[in-house]
Amino acid sequence: MFVVRMAKETPTLGLKANWKQFTLLVIVNAFVGGMVGLERSIFPAFAAQTFGLTATSAILSFIMAFGLSKAAANYFAGKLANVWGRRKVLILGWLLALPVPILLINAGSWSWVVFANVLLGFSQGLTWSSTVVMKIDLVGDKQRGLAMGINEFAGYLSVGITAFVAGYIANRYGITPYPFYLGLVIAVLGLLFSVFWVKDTRGHLAAESQASTVPMMHRIFWETTVKNKTLSSVTQAGFVNNLNDGMIWGLLPILLVSMSYNQEKTAIISAIYPAVWGLGQLFTGSLSDRYNKKRMLFWGMFIQGIAILLLTWAMDFWAMAGLSALLGLGTALVYPTFLSTIASVTAPVQRAESLGAFRLWRDLGYAVGALISGLIADRWGLEAAIVAIGLVTLASAMVIALRMPECNLTEK
Repeated sequence: MFVVRMAKETPTLGLKANWKQFTLLVIVNAFVGGMVGLERSIFPAFAAQTFGLTATSAILSFIMAFGLSKAAANYFAGKLANVWGRRKVLILGWLLALPVPILLINAGSWSWVVFANVLLGFSQGLTWSSTVVMKIDLVGDKQRGLAMGINEFAGYLSVGITAFVAGYIANRYGITPYPFYLGLVIAVLGLLFSVFWVKDTRGHLAAESQASTVPMMHRIFWETTVKNKTLSSVTQAGFVNNLNDGMIWGLLPILLVSMSYNQEKTAIISAIYPAVWGLGQLFTGSLSDRYNKKRMLFWGMFIQGIAILLLTWAMDFWAMAGLSALLGLGTALVYPTFLSTIASVTAPVQRAESLGAFRLWRDLGYAVGALISGLIADRWGLEAAIVAIGLVTLASAMVIALRMPECNLTEK
């Protein structure tokens, strides 16, 4: 158990009242997204050219390592945020990020790369989780969707931009070491911002807790994972969302290379998806404060599934670019809505732990998606892997439609 301590002066909740600290956290989360975007477009080529890896499942092992470590970090970030404070968790995450680009630059074997991605996963779980919780703490219960939309916009637009920049650098100057110097700069900036300017938000949490009427849960992990129909429906969709993202991360560049696209075109298509995902959340996050969350989640997962299935029929650059944008749109509909839905139906003092449980399962999807798609691709080919993941995504949309209740899904 933990105790929420009231600040000497009760903080004012809301985006307008806390815009300076909120903006700072948006910038920090852009740095967080940049760290993972560094690998987005270049890693399959990095594996093949530097280490001679050809088996899809072997190449995707770095995503499995990333997903498992990030999932574990997400869960413990929620617990640690209540014990240590959000800011300390954020700083720890950046300290774990610092060695990652150094390891990638000096990697003597693929095991170094896998270890670097274990550290990156722990770092991402701690940094991203803490910025999410801190923003929700600051804005209170009226603008959660908008806050999450801005947060995820900053993070995933940065993923897209960094993926493009890293691909451009790799195409112009070589796959290593120059793209990874960018990662070192990002990690240093993220740490400096967090140490010198970010402030903890537990006082805001305490203020909201005094006014909250949301009932407490007895077993947070069990309710979030299985029992609560709203929370568990969101959790399974988050798992499947990142399952298909793990496949896209690993297999889309391989598919594009097989279609004879160079590194620059591969980087553009790979970057469109997270860029649309990021930009779209500026609108979908605010929309989730006013519109029915269940419908947004259903249509987001459905659009993702259709876009993934159509990847197997696309033949030219513009078709692939369009499907990448469509996939980004579907993901933009669900990503801030996942977080704002969970925040709406959990008590403030249990929010960080419930979000941690959700993010545990969500980011396990990276590992499972990379493993399943890699094994299917090695056995039956890339198209079979893409079709399988697309069908699973459509099935997740049906779970939302059939199991998730309509009540409590629109902010009051």
